[in-house]
Amino acid sequence: MDNGRPSRTALTAAAARAAHLIVDSPPLLFADTVAYDLLGEQAEEFVGYHRAHGEHPILRGVRATAAVRSRYTEDRLAEAVARGVTQYVILGAGLDSYAYRSDPAGPVRVFEVDHPATQRWKRRLLNQAGIAIPGTVAFVPVDLETESLVDALVREGFDTSRPAFASWLGVTMYLTRDAIAETLTAVGGLAAGTEMVLDYTLAPELRDAAAQEYADAVAPMAAEQGEPWLSAFRPEEMSALLEEHGFGLVQHTRHQDAVDAALWERTDSVRPSNLSALAHATVLVAATPRSPQPSG
Repeated sequence: MDNGRPSRTALTAAAARAAHLIVDSPPLLFADTVAYDLLGEQAEEFVGYHRAHGEHPILRGVRATAAVRSRYTEDRLAEAVARGVTQYVILGAGLDSYAYRSDPAGPVRVFEVDHPATQRWKRRLLNQAGIAIPGTVAFVPVDLETESLVDALVREGFDTSRPAFASWLGVTMYLTRDAIAETLTAVGGLAAGTEMVLDYTLAPELRDAAAQEYADAVAPMAAEQGEPWLSAFRPEEMSALLEEHGFGLVQHTRHQDAVDAALWERTDSVRPSNLSALAHATVLVAATPRSPQPSG
């Protein structure tokens, strides 16, 4: 949020997920059936760009990126839930819609973490769209300049004695390495077995021509809107950063390999990107448990 205005990146990511169902041909990389409604009165404005210019390399690129990272993350989440994980932490939740597409009576407690102003904005959009907030959702408003992430989670009923699954998508590129390290310190201090999926921008020398063309076009616009790209990594650099903060079993996946290969057998122009990659890591060292506190 910027002076009460919502993050344009949150809006464009949700619009890309919504537009993928409207503009692109089967097979779908990911089906976010809530994103369009969640955008409210701005839905057609943002999705309309994709309707009118769906073949533009930037727009088709953002659709592919948004769809692939969400599909990969929710596939890994489903695997974790099958192993007994019941806590899902969405860092920088923005307009993520997982909690409003999943079984409201399911076993997963969803903790949506974001700035207080962003969460107020999202709750207004949910209300305007007539989307009920399931009892499994806990909003975790936190200003990390004044409160720790773990304290905020515990306040809303998070159980630090049990492993969780955390996602952090579409955020790290806008942060310095020191800021990324602060969040990794918090998540890396959770119970052993906690898993995390994050995406990160690849260092320029690892990008193909299409990815660099996308970066050259989009990064300056993001900076003008107050959201400059601040970090990029080689996979080994991201591994080192994760391992420094308690993670191990780090796996890096590019978009080409993040979904079933059959999903790339397409008749449209959507193609995998070499601009960013996904890292999946596991906390290896147990933290000191903290008792959950009642919310509210």
